[in-house]
Amino acid sequence: VHLVESGGAMVHPGGSLRLSCEASGFMFSEYDMGWVRQAPGKGLEWFATIITGDIPYDPTSVEGRFIISRDNAKNTLNLQMNSLIPENTDLYYCVKDNPLSYYSDYADTRGYDAWGQETRVTVSS
Repeated sequence: VHLVESGGAMVHPGGSLRLSCEASGFMFSEYDMGWVRQAPGKGLEWFATIITGDIPYDPTSVEGRFIISRDNAKNTLNLQMNSLIPENTDLYYCVKDNPLSYYSDYADTRGYDAWGQETRVTVSS
């Protein structure tokens, strides 16, 4: 299983970025996928999952500014990030859900069994 993120960059407040995660080595369309972030000096924090069938599940989404999507034909997970603020400065990880995990809550990062290498987003003026 390989997950390769891209799209991280440094942007000014109010800017936009689109993160992508290219998946390989498994049947992408059959797994829920998500994004986990890590702020500087802090722990991992789940914030969005998109289940199979292209239905987002992000009850703690950031005021609608971020949109998670997937393209099963291209084995790609996306995160459109709009109206970025400095507090969005994080490392972002693409993650694959483990449907057999004891940790079934999407918000529990232990329930994901494959992680990308991270992509860095910096929001600064």
